[in-house]
Amino acid sequence: QVQLVESGGGLVQAGGSLRLSCAASGGTFSSYAMGWVRQAPGKEREVVAQISWSGGSTNYVDSVKGRFTVSRDNPKNTVYLQMNSLKPEDTAVYYCAASTTPFIRPGQRFHYWGQGTQVTVSS
Repeated sequence: QVQLVESGGGLVQAGGSLRLSCAASGGTFSSYAMGWVRQAPGKEREVVAQISWSGGSTNYVDSVKGRFTVSRDNPKNTVYLQMNSLKPEDTAVYYCAASTTPFIRPGQRFHYWGQGTQVTVSS
């Protein structure tokens, strides 16, 4: 069973930065595509960023392109989300998710989820 534990959330002013981390245990992390998914109050979950098993392919939702960067360190079983130029509309619970397929694709299904970390951006 794969376990995912996020960290790094918090309260930040608009224009600030945060770096989220997700530590994985169990399973074969280096063979999984990973994603960061957020959910704001009253809104549906939104896939913010995806990264392939090797880190060679990434994808972002339009609203965060140029501001967020997803990366991974396979020897450390960790995936990161660097968030810069944060906006109040980025406020949400951010979830780390793993897909047992190695490549990223539209509408990707994630099989394992972390518990989420709150990100709050004040104006």
